[in-house]
Amino acid sequence: MSTDRLAVRKTYKLYVNGAFPRSESGRIYEVTDAKGAFLANAAWASRKDARDAVVAARAASAKWSGATAYNRGQVLYRVAEVMEGRHAQFCDEVAAGEGLSSSKARAAVDAAIDRWVWYAGWTDKLGAVLGGSNPVAGPYFDFSVPEPTGVVAILAPQRSSLLGLVSVLAPVLAGGSTAVVVTSKARPLPAVTLGEVLATSDVPGGVVNVLTGDAGEIGPWLAEHDDVDGIDLTGAPAGQAMELERLAAGGIKRVVRPPAEEPDWSADPGLSRLTPFLETKTVWHPMGL
Repeated sequence: MSTDRLAVRKTYKLYVNGAFPRSESGRIYEVTDAKGAFLANAAWASRKDARDAVVAARAASAKWSGATAYNRGQVLYRVAEVMEGRHAQFCDEVAAGEGLSSSKARAAVDAAIDRWVWYAGWTDKLGAVLGGSNPVAGPYFDFSVPEPTGVVAILAPQRSSLLGLVSVLAPVLAGGSTAVVVTSKARPLPAVTLGEVLATSDVPGGVVNVLTGDAGEIGPWLAEHDDVDGIDLTGAPAGQAMELERLAAGGIKRVVRPPAEEPDWSADPGLSRLTPFLETKTVWHPMGL
């Protein structure tokens, strides 16, 4: 009996509103490993796909932001649990896409899982650290409370396909915002697998939407979309960031500019990724009432 088999070549889909649709354009592109060998086909998201993702993120925003901070922490921790169960697959995809040794890929996957746990622990502590009671000259209580921005578009890092992606996505979710993510174009497979993890964990549909394709093509549509409240330009193509900022300014969006050089994603993230997409609400209340 022959042991030769035909390769089962997979065509990955988008992840929008808790489902896995094909791109409405029907376009796909080949994904290769670091040596140029074929890995899979990925959907090439269109403008309509981006609009659909924003609609889904907006529809999910009220439920996600209205959940208790403790519950959001539980959900993010569940993502880490499900990722742990697919550890080997993530290691293979990171190693192939980024050209890493098995030990370095394993370290990157471990760090990505740990990062979910880290942000899960922050969800119910943000109010205490970033908010507080303010002294005022009058018979009033005055409180500052952090609140989510709303819908955040994320142009994911192009080089760090999993750890970098989790490092920019998890803090947005921890703060209570929903997300539309444009993956690394050359290394999208860990992001697509993360979408499968999200679909089988406790994250409600629409809270995270994953678009594969070209950030240079999709980015401007998200930057100018009036229903997007903030945009992270970490993975913006070189030379396009200023134009994306200009488009974002038309809708008065919060913007995180791309770093001057590739960050060390394994470093302690601190609060620098949590604060950009949080609003501060100030509440006054008369004393004695």
